[in-house]
Amino acid sequence: MKIVYTGEKDPRLCKNVLGETIPRLAAQDPDVIYLDADLMNCIGTAKWAKECPERAINCGIAEANMIGVAGGLAAVGFKPIVHTFGPFASRRCYDQIFLSGGYAKNSITVIGTDPGVTATLNGGTHMPFEDVALYRALPGSTVIDVTDPTMLISVLEQCVDRPGIKYIRVGRKQYAKVYEEGSHLPIGKAVTLREGGDAVIFAAGIMVHEALQAAAALEAEGIRAAVVDLFTIKPLDADAVEAWARKTGAVVVAENHNRNGGLFDAVNQVLAERCPVPACCVAVEDEFGEVGPQDYLQKRFGLTAEHIIHQVHAVLARKRG
Repeated sequence: MKIVYTGEKDPRLCKNVLGETIPRLAAQDPDVIYLDADLMNCIGTAKWAKECPERAINCGIAEANMIGVAGGLAAVGFKPIVHTFGPFASRRCYDQIFLSGGYAKNSITVIGTDPGVTATLNGGTHMPFEDVALYRALPGSTVIDVTDPTMLISVLEQCVDRPGIKYIRVGRKQYAKVYEEGSHLPIGKAVTLREGGDAVIFAAGIMVHEALQAAAALEAEGIRAAVVDLFTIKPLDADAVEAWARKTGAVVVAENHNRNGGLFDAVNQVLAERCPVPACCVAVEDEFGEVGPQDYLQKRFGLTAEHIIHQVHAVLARKRG
């Protein structure tokens, strides 16, 4: 695994990466089967689905039923990958995920696209800030907030054979390029992207780019902030969280979720039990989403490098007492 971050966007759209990776996984393993809730055109699987109708099932706009079908397929040995937009992959079918998936011990890989502010012009109804909290509450679940297309490929490859319910949240468009193509990013392991001894910024998803931008600006002020990618929100790499908390004594968490039940809560649980230190959060503050382009929404909900810099200053002030 190699870090290649320069601040530039990866030329690959995540929807195209999904449209290429899912058919490849199905070709490699006859037990992999793909289900969608009438959004195949949105992630580039429609053409392949017509060519392989026995491996790709359009369940229509019936997400709860789709999860029930996936549970049945998993119960007889298949490895279902299901996709729909983030709110429908979480809120709309949560009872079926809980019962037909988790409770029944059926392994299902759920892809929820356009989470948080990446839903942009689809608006507040399509903008899940609570999806992470819902999936974290499910016993035995795996929850991943994707950093870039390379990570998307790596975690999807791992999730196919990983037991339990796996929730992958990812936007469909471009992300900043962070990892070299072909890198393997083990689920459950944090990745240190930047060293620093004054504070640590734990980030996930689109906020990794913002955290790296913030750290570079802070360095110009003489503040050395580490940046750690906590893309696996559950199971969290608690050892890495503790180690960085002890090293820096100041923690900032940056996430494209509601602060209630998301990455900040996960990190705080570790801090409370292992290493209490000052901690601040850059996240959505108990609000619903709204319509707008992503750059506007990130400023509207405080999900920017500038907001991270402000919180680093705040946590350092608390650290100094």
